[in-house]
Amino acid sequence: MSVSSEGSIPTTEDELESPSDELMGSQSRRWLSDIFGGQPADTNGNVKPVGQDGLFVDYTFPVGQELLAKSVEWKRPMELCKSSPPQFIVDGATRMDVCQGNLGDCWFLSALASLSMHRSLLKRVVPPGQGFQNGYDGSFYFRFWQYGKWEEVRVDDLLPTQNGQLYYLRSPNRNEFWSCLLEKAYAKLKGGYQALEMGFPHEAMADMTGGVTEVLSVASFSDENLPKALQHLLRKGALINCANCQGPLEQKNEQGILFRHAYSLTAVERVETRAGPVTLVRLHNPWGGTEWEGSWSDLSGPEWNTVSKDEQRRLGRVSKEDGEFWMSVSDFRRNLEIIELCHMSDSLSQPGTTGRPWHCQMHQGHWVPNLSAGGPQSYGYYYQNPQFFLTLLEEDDDPSDPEKTCSFLVALMQKHIRISGVRLSIGMNVYQARGPGTPLSPQDLMGLAPVLGVAHVMRRETVLRGALAPGHYVIVPYTSLPNQEGRFILRVLTEKGNDASPAPMHEIANISTFKESPFPHLKALPSPNSTRQLFRKHCNKGVCKPLNLHRLLTEAIQGGVLAGSERYLALEHCKSMVVLMDSKGLAVLDWQGFKNLWYKIESWTDVFLMHDKNGSKKLEYVEVSSAMKSAGINMDSSVMQFVGLRYTEPDMTVSYPGFLYLMMKLDSMIQKFQAFDVTGRGMISMSYKQWLHLTMFN
Repeated sequence: MSVSSEGSIPTTEDELESPSDELMGSQSRRWLSDIFGGQPADTNGNVKPVGQDGLFVDYTFPVGQELLAKSVEWKRPMELCKSSPPQFIVDGATRMDVCQGNLGDCWFLSALASLSMHRSLLKRVVPPGQGFQNGYDGSFYFRFWQYGKWEEVRVDDLLPTQNGQLYYLRSPNRNEFWSCLLEKAYAKLKGGYQALEMGFPHEAMADMTGGVTEVLSVASFSDENLPKALQHLLRKGALINCANCQGPLEQKNEQGILFRHAYSLTAVERVETRAGPVTLVRLHNPWGGTEWEGSWSDLSGPEWNTVSKDEQRRLGRVSKEDGEFWMSVSDFRRNLEIIELCHMSDSLSQPGTTGRPWHCQMHQGHWVPNLSAGGPQSYGYYYQNPQFFLTLLEEDDDPSDPEKTCSFLVALMQKHIRISGVRLSIGMNVYQARGPGTPLSPQDLMGLAPVLGVAHVMRRETVLRGALAPGHYVIVPYTSLPNQEGRFILRVLTEKGNDASPAPMHEIANISTFKESPFPHLKALPSPNSTRQLFRKHCNKGVCKPLNLHRLLTEAIQGGVLAGSERYLALEHCKSMVVLMDSKGLAVLDWQGFKNLWYKIESWTDVFLMHDKNGSKKLEYVEVSSAMKSAGINMDSSVMQFVGLRYTEPDMTVSYPGFLYLMMKLDSMIQKFQAFDVTGRGMISMSYKQWLHLTMFN
């Protein structure tokens, strides 16, 4: 983006798309430059990526307010290793190199510990040949899987420290740095260290492997079939994490298992004892300590006295609190509730695997309004959704299966939700096909019931596991509302070389247009070009603050069918919209952030107009619940009472600005809850500080 004079505004779409210097890292650049003596920019405004010592400095790394406010020092490994030189990897990268620091990212670390068990997978993420010796320039690079392709992320080796110790992830070996540098690269990918506070282990596993993730309940397995299932998954190269979600966040139960804390499951072994064979499960705590204290515990388990030294050596059992421990299958079932899996396909698994991995077909898709975004069945445009053929002809090699079925998984992932801030509610159904390569007609989709399906949920990825008789099927992915634009990836995993392929759009019968305008908001809001002009007019230097948004929205509403509603627009509404959409903690939006907000406003305007049956420019209280449901948000009667008390006008109606405000709050709080819901079970626990941050800022 070119440097403009004081008071100027962007004049082209390219300039609007570019993050403003005020928003994207200028504070980090100035601060890092002051500390490391570099010149952050030359006279032409170009950032110099080196400090005075000639080593690379990543001025684009999102330092974040949380670190600027803490008394941390940024140091390179060579400054932390006084007695001997730093090493990138010491004696191979292992799960024991992953010890959690002052960051709630055990979800990422448990996935990393699982990844380190598979050398070929780890090499894909941590390219070999890097170090602090020949060719060292202060930078390291890593690779992460993002929506179907591998992205390279380069970072400097400046790490946050406090009192001479690494502040975040560290290895027990003070001279080893691969794991903490990988954590920094992942933080950069996600938007900063603070973006790693709370999350889903299966999301991190997908980002580091490209595998398909799935969440299962431990209670769905018996003592007998659980070890068989886990051994089968491990043989196929699956990465497995587990957690207990019953108690306060990361507090111990009476036998040492931490609540709402992610563990890596790394082995299932049949162990010979003097009393006979016993099956044990091995877990790893990414903290590097705080182990299981019940039967078979490392330090106080008398059961180990019945196991020979040779057998213990075979298991690699170490009698110390290093974060790794064994427990019986029955204790595992009593103390862990959730299993998170990352399934590996034949193209991702490590060479020489003894099991047969899944065969994967991956397809890119796009819900395009008025063409391929028909929404759910209840809207009547369901037939416009994309269709994918699923051919199951090869049966599973399972002699215990009397029905002779074909197992498969279908994973539907929406793309770029962390970047765009737009999270759709997505689902999919599987239907019996009329014949091979034959898409379903609108009449078929009206009359046929799906043979399998998952209801739409507001997740990055939803997974359907199934087993069907050999035959031809059709998969239909959909969003919770028609005309919702979004890109997705559909991955189909089968036990054998069964096939999945997209149905060409021109072959989907009777594609037609809506009888009414598919975009009611076009009558209420400015066109895209006019919206850009309003942004330039009201947002100085490409920065949208709450007052700017208030003026912009007021003018936007005045020109459409909702004119007059602007008198209900309050500055407090705009403060909430800006703050809730801003991921950087600055209470301002750049053009991209504003575009993401505007997309939500357009979608919610469509919902508002569809449910404003009498054209009063308000929603009656009884209409609000159905409007929210159309937007993919279901609330019970008690919450709806709060809506009536908090968000209605004196006549018990909800104005258009009030509806936008309500939807923004609900959408944001639901996303925040899901970020804290590590295990995905609908329950969260948080610290006092996290509670204040969540409630005060939101």
